[in-house]
Amino acid sequence: MRVGVFLVAAGFPGRDPGRVLADTVELVVAAEEAGFDDAWVAEHHFMTYGVCPSAATLAAVAIGRTSRIGLGTAVSVLSTWHPVALAEQAAMLHHLSGGRFTLGVGRGGPWMDLEVFGTGLERFERGFGESLDVLVRALSGGRVSAEGEFFRFREVDLVPAATLRPVVACTSEATLELAARRGLPMLLGMHVDDREKAAAVAAYQSFQNAAPQDEALRAGPDGHSGGHVAAAVGHVADSTRQAVRELKEAMPRWLVPGLAGYVPVDGRRRPARDVPAYVDFLTRVHPVGSADRCAEAILGTAEATGVRRIILMVEGIGDHRRAVENVRRLGAEVLPRVRKAASPR
Repeated sequence: MRVGVFLVAAGFPGRDPGRVLADTVELVVAAEEAGFDDAWVAEHHFMTYGVCPSAATLAAVAIGRTSRIGLGTAVSVLSTWHPVALAEQAAMLHHLSGGRFTLGVGRGGPWMDLEVFGTGLERFERGFGESLDVLVRALSGGRVSAEGEFFRFREVDLVPAATLRPVVACTSEATLELAARRGLPMLLGMHVDDREKAAAVAAYQSFQNAAPQDEALRAGPDGHSGGHVAAAVGHVADSTRQAVRELKEAMPRWLVPGLAGYVPVDGRRRPARDVPAYVDFLTRVHPVGSADRCAEAILGTAEATGVRRIILMVEGIGDHRRAVENVRRLGAEVLPRVRKAASPR
């Protein structure tokens, strides 16, 4: 079982974005020192929810500051990247990290990014599967070409070549089906509970069983990027009551303006979220509480879903010093409990 941290580079009010980015790298370093297996970084554009517009760039900086911990993107937004350009970045990080890098990609949303970067709503709505296929072929260690609706180019060598299997963020059935039919692992978000995660895993298996897969695209288990990943909030304190209170006081200050940054590209109504209710949900179902409570929640997710890679969003307290303390306490007090319980008898 692998347990990692999930870093959004959260832009709490009053915090300088440049300082947030530097502190995010420091959290990766702290996570390595605390014994975590992985650190995954998020990508967002034009908003304070997350102030990192290039997860690959931040991962590259963190790779240079660490020696053991795995680095991943959760996620690079494929709808606004050219898949070959993203594959080139991933291949570089794979080689520069000594194989520690995992590429996570997602469809993203119908946001203003699509207008600014010129990829358009069609790439988001209809072109994600084609983008994913080009990306997978580009990361198959050989040559890549395309003759589709959105991508047409002659065969080229990817330099440097690398063999990587991306992880795909799945927040809709359509994306889940695309990932399943290609055998690509899922990244399941912290906005769903264990029951919904388990249902996604079952649906994934059903889609895999329902139709033949293109063997040129199908992914097999490959060590570092094999297996689904589940995201959760992780916050430890002396008591569960204290941990819940701290996040309920801090997280709305970030989430209210942060979530407002999701601006649709086409004038459609933006889904509203009851932030206090959402924070209540996050603190109720995720590893938030005493060390025992956090360990029980992580092990419970693994048992309920079968997912053996859990990543914890550790920035919810809104203060860098406290976030580092949270990472260290999770490493010292929670990880040993999880690993002892999860180890073969």
